[in-house]
Amino acid sequence: MRIIRSLSVAAIATLLLASCGATKNTTATVTKEIQIITATDSLVAKKSEMTEAEIQAWPHTDVFTDSIPGMSIDKAYNFVKDKQPTTVVVAVIDSGIDVEHEDLQGVIWFNEDEIANNGKDDDNNGYVDDVNGWNFLGGEKGQANPEQLELTRIVKKLTPKFEGKSEESIAEEDKADFELYTKLKKIIDDKKTSATSITTRYTMIKEMVQKANDTIVKLLAGKEMNLDNVNALNLEDQTLMQGKITVMRIIESGASVEDALNDIQGGIDYYNNQLKANYNVDFDGRLAGDNPYDITDTNYGNPYVIGSKDDEIHGTHVTGIIAAVRNNGVGMNGVTNHVKIMALRAVPDGDEYDKDVALAIRYAVDNGAKVVNMSFGKGHSPNAEWVYDAIKYAADHDVLLVHAAGNDGSDFDTEDNFPNDSKDKVTEFVDNVITVGAMTRHLDENIVASFSNYGKKNVDIFAPGLEIYSTFPKNEYESIQGTSMAAPEVAGVAALVRAYYPNLSASQVKHILMDSGIEFPREVVKPAKGGQTPQKVNFTELSVSGRVLNAYNALLLAEKMSKK
Repeated sequence: MRIIRSLSVAAIATLLLASCGATKNTTATVTKEIQIITATDSLVAKKSEMTEAEIQAWPHTDVFTDSIPGMSIDKAYNFVKDKQPTTVVVAVIDSGIDVEHEDLQGVIWFNEDEIANNGKDDDNNGYVDDVNGWNFLGGEKGQANPEQLELTRIVKKLTPKFEGKSEESIAEEDKADFELYTKLKKIIDDKKTSATSITTRYTMIKEMVQKANDTIVKLLAGKEMNLDNVNALNLEDQTLMQGKITVMRIIESGASVEDALNDIQGGIDYYNNQLKANYNVDFDGRLAGDNPYDITDTNYGNPYVIGSKDDEIHGTHVTGIIAAVRNNGVGMNGVTNHVKIMALRAVPDGDEYDKDVALAIRYAVDNGAKVVNMSFGKGHSPNAEWVYDAIKYAADHDVLLVHAAGNDGSDFDTEDNFPNDSKDKVTEFVDNVITVGAMTRHLDENIVASFSNYGKKNVDIFAPGLEIYSTFPKNEYESIQGTSMAAPEVAGVAALVRAYYPNLSASQVKHILMDSGIEFPREVVKPAKGGQTPQKVNFTELSVSGRVLNAYNALLLAEKMSKK
């Protein structure tokens, strides 16, 4: 079924009645019938300061009782307290997941048809010992982590053909490729120059702070390192004085010098990795032993879904948002525990390969997932058709795909971002993908996260994505941000709906989430790319639904829809 986003309601209704099931028009109609409260016109932002614990739990709050635009999770559970849910398998296509984490015990998917560590494909699904999922990045040589960006791979592929050539010497049929090569090569050169400069600057700052800190500790002679004591020190050396000022600012911020030095080193490592791998055309991080440009070469990877545990922050954090064990007195609460998380490692520190994404989606579908979280994306996709085919495969098998919109502050309607459900940014070729932007806890003009991508035609809904507290590897917990955090909030609520109302289709669940969201028809600050001046726009112009996710309303609407 093909849906044109700009069609009138009547035209949509005609299409949907001719198709296989109820969709957006039906959910919108039922929303009006049962009078779900979605308006926030009379609400004002929370005035008092929030405690650390309140901030950590803000995504689960209720906008009407707390004046914080959370998802009304407790209210949702109260609504279904007398109902018996089914268990929903949610696949997380991401970096590795620490499946041994204390707050993820009991929620990790286990392939009951596979015998662990016997070296056999017991269930004949093509994957040996895949008891928790599959690692498409691993191989006999180890666990891949850093990788090139897709634009770097494209330049690497085109370099033998175009390096050193002038535009005048290029044949007409090659000019499009030459233009792409020239454009991407300049981006790489600029990024490398910037990364080198930043790395040098960060290294100097670290050395300055370290030297100043060592001197200050020595001069304090056992006294407490607080603002007054440090300020009282007389340092004549100019470099040490600059370091002293920096140390004082660190203390004022509430952090320790050790934490600050670790953060600076993290920045150095980040930009060094860009130089070493992301933008290095000579780098090859592929350890799986396959040909990543041959979709038929499927005998690769391994079952070790954790990957390199120290590095698998992203996938572990995403998983906790969805499914960290609720009310166990440990860590934090995920959206739902009526799930089993299928771990699919396909996203390196760099850009994912189209082949890995396509095969991961197919694995999820073939092995029982009903919701798939995809907190990743890139600007170029040379084998996009492989992924499109996999998305269509998921649609044909009633699997909902939840995709993060991205963190560039860009208009998704005009800039390329893969994977997606529209090849022309206008027409959806499936109706089982929901794309998610990130919002903040602020019920005011700053409700949209400043980094979030948006799009009136190509971003479906917004969900909490700033200051999101969740699981980190090795039984740790941290707050980070991104549309990568917003997508699993939606995936969790989608799984909650499918757990209590399993008769609803993926398409119905998508539109239930969109049509039951909280409205915020006010002027807000529109995200802006680096260097651009932020503008204000009505929140309804930033997504298809013009709404933010609400679990309670979604269950109310699902209850009615399930009886239609």
